[in-house]
Amino acid sequence: MKTLWSWLWRGVAIIFVLLLLYQLWIFAHVCWWIKFNPSTSAFMNDRLAIMQDKNPDAELQYQWVPYAKISNNLKRALIASEDAKFVDHEGFDWDGIQKAYEKNIKKGKIVAGGSTISQQLAKNLFLSGSRSPFRKLEEAAITVMMEAVMDKERIFEIYLNVIEWGDGVFGAEAAARHYYRISASQLSSAQAAKLAAMVPNPRYYDKHRDARGLQRKTGIILSRMNSSDIP
Repeated sequence: MKTLWSWLWRGVAIIFVLLLLYQLWIFAHVCWWIKFNPSTSAFMNDRLAIMQDKNPDAELQYQWVPYAKISNNLKRALIASEDAKFVDHEGFDWDGIQKAYEKNIKKGKIVAGGSTISQQLAKNLFLSGSRSPFRKLEEAAITVMMEAVMDKERIFEIYLNVIEWGDGVFGAEAAARHYYRISASQLSSAQAAKLAAMVPNPRYYDKHRDARGLQRKTGIILSRMNSSDIP
């Protein structure tokens, strides 16, 4: 019996050490990205693998651009759409999470997430698209790491450059060129609002650019943009 407990505790200790090493590996990446730009993300790699299963020559549309070269219209539109309290919270919008929970209970299914821009970035950079308690805990841990060592402008800059905007389209620059054939710095208020409205379901809206729901949400975002605070 003692031997069994001994092996059990060893197993628990090994798992703990491995989890700790994994957290340190993630934290090292987060610290590195304070000054250096990520060249890809876990979500981008997943999407590329899926695309190349169908077409081995498939490539992502992706080009990093500095924060200053992205239109303020797009920054305001995304904050209005995805995370109105971004500049004020410390990674989590507890009111938003509560409202999302109540909405999901009312509908009887998951229709709202309540995730902040920081949480979305944590998931996109490191995690799979699966829904599980462990993944949500890991997402929260990574969010805390980023908020602790990065300022809001850097978090938002990375988010703007790695977010998905269509089938194989990632980042503000690729999105602006894919949909409007202009650079991200040239996006108008209306163009930015439409891009922000596409974020929850970008591959669908890439193929259905005149969808009624997309037009309605674009109008709502446009009406909120002027009150959006950006870092």
